Amino acid sequence: MLDPDKIEQDAFKDLLARSVENRVDFFLVGGSLVTNFILHEVVETIREHTNIPTILFPGNSMHIEPSADAILLLSLISGRNPEFLIGQHVIAAPLLKNSGLEIMPTGYMLVDSGTQTTVSYISNTTPLPYDKPSVAACTAMAGEMLGLKLIYMDAGSGAKRPVSPAMIAAVRQCVETPIIVGGGINTVEKAQVALQAGADVIVVGNGIEKNPELLPELAAAVHAFNQQLV
Repeated sequence: MLDPDKIEQDAFKDLLARSVENRVDFFLVGGSLVTNFILHEVVETIREHTNIPTILFPGNSMHIEPSADAILLLSLISGRNPEFLIGQHVIAAPLLKNSGLEIMPTGYMLVDSGTQTTVSYISNTTPLPYDKPSVAACTAMAGEMLGLKLIYMDAGSGAKRPVSPAMIAAVRQCVETPIIVGGGINTVEKAQVALQAGADVIVVGNGIEKNPELLPELAAAVHAFNQQLV
């Protein structure tokens, strides 16, 4: 996960080189609150230095950059704020229709992480209770029945704890869509637990920002896990 507000060009280019070396699958670019108008520059730099796909992770309808490869069209199904269920999508629809971006309809589920995160504050929604896997499972099922193609379970940036393996497993048992899990994954062990519980994709941002050496360790763990599935 790349937050445009936290990118420094020299360190960014080094991160891109390390991402290629460690076979990162894709970059998510965006966040709940983006204060710098540099999305185009970020995507351009990624394209200049890698062949890794760039997927937008928008906080609102302003976070659209046509030069990216795709966009997670996030519907915040864990909340009850209509702006993030459908409102921002209506505003963005004509722009997205003509953007050339691959649209990836995604059920976004914010999970309590032990602290208030930027996304919960900005979206004015209450996260799913950490210890209620059944609520998460029913929410994911509803999203799948509504036609959403991905489920994204997120503890939020800077989470004190990641999404629990029990919750991931409960959702995995109930839906066939790919499951993305992010927030609070700052060790190899936490990544492995998420994968073993049923996550198809793990997203890491803050963990690598604080400890760049985590990237090769995570990559090795993910590739080893994938080999077991072959």
